[in-house]
Amino acid sequence: MKALIINGPNLNMLGKRNQTHYGSLTLSELNELIKKTYPSIDFEFVQSNSESVLIDLLQTNDNYDFMLMNPGAFAHYSIALRDAFEIVTKPKGICHLSDIRLREEFRHIDLFEALADVYVKGLKEQSYLQAIEMLTKKI
Repeated sequence: MKALIINGPNLNMLGKRNQTHYGSLTLSELNELIKKTYPSIDFEFVQSNSESVLIDLLQTNDNYDFMLMNPGAFAHYSIALRDAFEIVTKPKGICHLSDIRLREEFRHIDLFEALADVYVKGLKEQSYLQAIEMLTKKI
């Protein structure tokens, strides 16, 4: 089984960002935790701060059984990235480390939520693990 994990802007700064919201793991440590928790899944990890890179990835990469994305701040305003996410036909999920509805008002809207087969927020690194678990059951 293959999985694509996409991380959006500023997620490369995990471990340096507010640990109350994002936990203490770096992105590399988070990726290792995911691989260790699901050793039978072949993961491809992509992180970009560039909206266009993520759009191109969603439009051209379908070499996976399911996809999980943390769009970061793009969740709140990127209609273009949402449109690219919408055309993905394989099982797909959205996760957030923090509970966006308990944060600043501008973070309350998630343009991707209605499109996701799986949606998990507010559990820090467990958001990824729980979403992956749920996605594997959709295959």
